[in-house]
Amino acid sequence: MKIIHVIPGSGGSFYCGNCLRDSEYFNAMRKMGHDAIKIPMYLPLFADEHDLSGVPVFYGAISIYMKQMFPLLQKAPAWFDKLLNSKPMLKLAASMAGSTRAKGLDEMTISMLLGEQGRQHEELERMTDWMAEHFKPDVIHLSNALLLGLAHKMQEKLDVPLICSLQDEDTWVDVMNPASREKVWSLMGEKAKFVDRFVAVSRYYGDVSVKKMNLPPEKVTTLHIGVDPADYTFINSAEKSRNIGFLSRMSHENGLDILADAFVELKKDMKYQDVKLIVTGGSTGDDARFLRSVRNKFSSLYLANSVEFHKNFEGEGRKDFLRKVSILSVPVRQGEAFGIYLAEAMASGIPVVQPSLGAFPEIIEKTRGGLLYGENRPELLAEALKILLDDREKLRTMSMAARKGVEEGLNINTLAAELINIYNQAIEEQHVVNA
Repeated sequence: MKIIHVIPGSGGSFYCGNCLRDSEYFNAMRKMGHDAIKIPMYLPLFADEHDLSGVPVFYGAISIYMKQMFPLLQKAPAWFDKLLNSKPMLKLAASMAGSTRAKGLDEMTISMLLGEQGRQHEELERMTDWMAEHFKPDVIHLSNALLLGLAHKMQEKLDVPLICSLQDEDTWVDVMNPASREKVWSLMGEKAKFVDRFVAVSRYYGDVSVKKMNLPPEKVTTLHIGVDPADYTFINSAEKSRNIGFLSRMSHENGLDILADAFVELKKDMKYQDVKLIVTGGSTGDDARFLRSVRNKFSSLYLANSVEFHKNFEGEGRKDFLRKVSILSVPVRQGEAFGIYLAEAMASGIPVVQPSLGAFPEIIEKTRGGLLYGENRPELLAEALKILLDDREKLRTMSMAARKGVEEGLNINTLAAELINIYNQAIEEQHVVNA
C-alpha cells in the first residue's frame, strides 16, 4: 500500500509528541512492507532533518507567516520563497518565540482551514501537484484536524481516502480569542465531511472531538499511541538510583513548575536527599522566562546540584535519559489526549506518576504501569512520588508491569496493523461508492 502521512513539524526545538507518534507508525508500516512517506509542513520534524529524505517542507513557516501578515508578498518571486524556506532559516524559526503556538496566529489558522479560499491556496496547489506527480498514494493520513483545510483539494485531485488523527487540537484552539475559537472549531467540523475516518488517540479525546467538532460518532475510531518495545532497553527501576524524570517540552503548560515544586517538597525530608530530578525535552523562545524562574528557584533553595537539565532529547540522548530515570512525571496542567512520553517511559520499565486528567487515567488503567493522583497540585504529586520512592518492591513490580503493558497494549507493531485495517476498510468503502 502507498501511504502519505502529512505531519506538522517542530524543527526539533522541543520534544514533539505528534512528530514521534506519526514517525512510530511510519516506521512500523515501512517494516511491514508498505510504501509510506512523510510530508512535513511548516518546519522539519527533527533537528537533524532525517525526516526529509528528498521531500520538501511544504507551507514553510516563515513564508506563510510573512504572506499572511503582508498580503503584498503573495506576489513575491520564487527565489524569495526559496530563501525563506531554506534549511538554515527554518532551523532559526523553530527556536524562536511564537513558532509553535496559536496565540497571535488566529487569522492564519482560519486561513489554513479555508483551504482553496485561504491565502495559502497556491501552496495547497503546489503540495497536491507534488503528491500527484511524485507519489500517487492509495491513502492520505493527516496528522491532526487543524490540517483539514487540505482535505477537499486532496480529495479532488488525488481521489483517495482521507484519514485524520485527532490529538490535542484543543490545546491550540482553546487559547484563541472566543470569536476565533468558535470559528476554528466550526471550520474543522465543516471540513470533516471530506474525511473518510477519524482516528482518536484515546477514548477521552475522541469524545472531546465529537463534541467540539460535532462529528458523527460512527466516523471516529480510537487507536492508542504506541512504541516498538524492541527500541527500548528494559532496566528495572528498583535497580536504579532514585531519579525522577520529566520528558516533554519544558513549559508552563506541561507543568514543569508543578513537578519542580513537588521536588522541593520532597527535599525538605532528609530521607530523600539522594533523590535527583532530571529534566529534558527542549523549549522555544516562549519558554525562556518560565525556565529562568524554575532554575532560579532551584538555585535559591540550594538544590541546583540535585537537578540536571539533560540537553540532548533526541535519539541516543533520550535513551541516555531513560537509562538514568526510575520514575517519570509530566504533570500537564489540563491533561492531554495521550502523551507518547508515557509509552516511551513504560517501555523502558519506568513507572509514571500522572494527574487524573485527560487520557492519563485511561492509559494507566490499560497498562498498570503507573500511579494517578487527584487534583494537579505539587503536594499531591509529592505524596504520590513518595509511594514509589519509599517502596522498592512496589517499584520493582510496577516497573515490570509498565514494560508488559507496552508490550501487550501499546505495541506499535500491533497498532500499526490495526491502522492498516482502517485504511483498507476506507479503500474498500470508496470502491463500493465509486462502483
